[in-house]
Amino acid sequence: MSTATARIVVQATPAEKRALVAKAKALAIPIAELMRRGAKEYQPAEDKDLERLAEAARDAAERSVKSIDDALAYIEASNKRIARMEALRARKGG
Repeated sequence: MSTATARIVVQATPAEKRALVAKAKALAIPIAELMRRGAKEYQPAEDKDLERLAEAARDAAERSVKSIDDALAYIEASNKRIARMEALRARKGG
């Protein structure tokens, strides 16, 4: 069992306090534990937005790489077709 080493006072409106008390009661934990867990897990919206942007950028990069790979494969196949046509024309004397 841990012992508190410092006290933190949190200001709340009566409605906020009622909500915190109700949530702690529903979870069967003390309000202090609810507040510690909430503070530990809190992540500002900006961080979440940055994570979403980074994920979108990764997805876009992966799609770009696939598109480039597809284009290079198409060009390679096209070059082979052209080489075959040129070889056929050269054999025909052309």
